[in-house]
Order: sequence, then structure tokens, then C-alpha cells
Amino acid sequence: MKFSSQLNKLGTETAFAVSAQAANWAAKGNKVYPFHLGDINLPTPQNIVDAAAKAIANGKTGYCPAAGIPQLREILSKDVGKTRGVEYSAENVAIQPGGKPVIGKFIAALMNKGDEVLYPNPGYPIYESQIEFQGGIAVPYSYSQTDSGFAIDIEKLEASITDKTTILIYNNYQNPISAASSVDEMEALAKLAVKHDLWVLADDAYYEIRYSGEPKSIVSFPGMRDRTVILYTFSKKFAMTGWRLGGAIGPKAVIDVIGKLNTNAESCSNHFIQWAMVEAMTGDMSGPRGILAELKHRRDVAVAHLNEIDGINLPLPDSTFYLFPNVTAIMKRKGYTELSQLQDGALYNTGVSFCTRNHFGRPMPDETEFFIRFAYSGINIDEIKEGLGKLKTWFELK
Repeated sequence: MKFSSQLNKLGTETAFAVSAQAANWAAKGNKVYPFHLGDINLPTPQNIVDAAAKAIANGKTGYCPAAGIPQLREILSKDVGKTRGVEYSAENVAIQPGGKPVIGKFIAALMNKGDEVLYPNPGYPIYESQIEFQGGIAVPYSYSQTDSGFAIDIEKLEASITDKTTILIYNNYQNPISAASSVDEMEALAKLAVKHDLWVLADDAYYEIRYSGEPKSIVSFPGMRDRTVILYTFSKKFAMTGWRLGGAIGPKAVIDVIGKLNTNAESCSNHFIQWAMVEAMTGDMSGPRGILAELKHRRDVAVAHLNEIDGINLPLPDSTFYLFPNVTAIMKRKGYTELSQLQDGALYNTGVSFCTRNHFGRPMPDETEFFIRFAYSGINIDEIKEGLGKLKTWFELK
């Protein structure tokens, strides 16, 4: 059987491979502490569940417009515009079956084969996968570790721009490293995009998973509204990872193309879930507030326990539900040269399952330090304490 050669360029979301490894270990009767996948083990707020059931009962089970029902498009346009300080209307929104489809459709709409696309590395692996699968050249940009977290190397990023560069993918409140750009950093990126006439995909999946202060989007800077498409997802704020609904918000001309791609890909997003999201966006917000409060509690506990481990010094991140500690000292203590050795050893000796830096893009040639990623969205407080306690004992063994 002969498959398309393009499949050789298609990657995957590698956290799911770690999830399968953990599941196999658990199936053998072992206790697993799941820090590997950014799923949420908290219930979707009841008013949303009830609204979905009501929509089904009311017959909202057929096709709907490819770009989404007008009511949700209008509500989402106003909400996203208000929180980011720009003006949108329904025509600026195309509803999607999740946030992830926005990546592929944005690239399909705006990238030609051979174009160069800047993307964060480490970063969400689907960026790299979709760029290369669709015939583009994936050009990574990196981060530097600081006392408070991570910062983009702006000078190095700009030096990588050529006359073939057409797109910048930017994920503020970043997976996997939880980096939150300063206003100065975001402004520098915006000026760079305008200067080099780049389209920008603003992956705002974690925009509302912020524990203090007000979030800010690159779209709010001068010259950015008409060159930026926002990736929006309902998954994080409303604990709806499996419901699969999101949106693309941006200039009408691009959104029209994305709507056409919707027609070709899936006809439309789930009809009754869109009605449930009308309730989610306009109804009782105590559920989302409770979700955020619980995630903050888990963050505080996880960071405190990780910082008790000899060799880890982790700043307290203010966004997302990921932690990205430097484990170079632990690798040296263990005598390991590959992060897979640490990952496997931790799972099989302690039950703690996590991803490594290598699951988030191909490592850069100049990288000399080692990092791992913990997701605390799918594990309860007691298990965080118990699992990280076992990990501390094992990490500190030579």
C-alpha cells in the first residue's frame, strides 16, 4: 500500500504518546500520577450541560451555517473585542470544531508552498506539523530563561526573517513553558510584524487562564487588527476539552476563506454545542471562576512541592496550567544524557508521568539545558502532593 509522501511531514501531538505509555503502565496495576496531558478533570459547569441538553431536545441537531450560528458569532465577536480593546462583529468570526483546526486553516488560507513561517520552539507541536505538511518551511524561534520565567529572543527572531517569511505564529500564555510576554516584548513583536508585513496567528488558547492581572493580546497594538487572526477555544475556561468547539477571529477576508474551508472540511461545527456556548458566554460565570480558582490552588501546591526538590528552582508562572522546570542538575545527578531516560525512569519508579521539552518541537542546535513539562489541570491536589513527594525521593537519588 502506497501513501502520500506528504504524510512523512505530518507530526502529531506528542503528549498523547506519553498518555498511551502511562495508560499501559496503569493497565498493569501500577499507580500513575498524570501530569502529562493538558486535559481538565473538572466538570463542565452545569448550566452549559443543561443548555446542551435543551438544545438537543429543541431539535438543534442538524446542519447549521458553516461559519457558525449567528447568535454565537455575534456574542463571541463582542466578548473577544471587548477583552482585547478592538472592535469585531459577527462577520469577523468563524466557529470551529475546537481551537486546533484554526492552525491548519489559517496556514491553508495565508501560506503558499515554500513560504517561511516563524513558530515558537519549544511550542505546541501542531504548528511545526501543519507548516511542513502544507508545504511551508518551519522556522523556529526560541526563548531565554530569566529569573521570572522565559522571554523571546527578539533580536534572534528578527535575524531569521527573510524575503520568504510571511507568517508569525505567536502563543502568549504559552504551552508548554507558561511564558507571558511583557508589554514591551509584545509591542516589539507587533512592530516587527508591521515592519516585515507578516500575518500573525495569535494563539490565545490560554488567554483567560491567568491568575492575576489583566491579559493582553498582540491584536490590540497599532497595525495588528488587520493582520492578526486569533485562535479562540472554549476548552480551557469552561472545562470543555472534549466538547470540541473554538473559533477563528480576524479580518473578514480571511474569515471568509476559513468559512469556505469549514464547508470543505466538516460542513459545520456541532450545532447544539454552539447553543450551549451561547449560554456559556452569557449565563452564570460562577463555574468558570471556580475552575480558575481550583487551577490556581493546584499551581501553588505543585510549584511549592517541585521547589522542594534539590536541583529545581521554578518561578511561579501567572498563566496556563503548565510548569516547565529546568532539570539539568537532576540529569547530571542521575548520569542521564537523554530526557527520555528521565521520563521513563520517573514513570516506572514513581508513577509520575510527564512530558519533556522534546515533545514540543525539535530541540534547537544550541540548547544545552534540560526541561520537562508538568500539566496540573488533570490531577487532584492530594495526588499532586503524593506524586511529587515520590518524585522528590527518586530525583534526589544518585
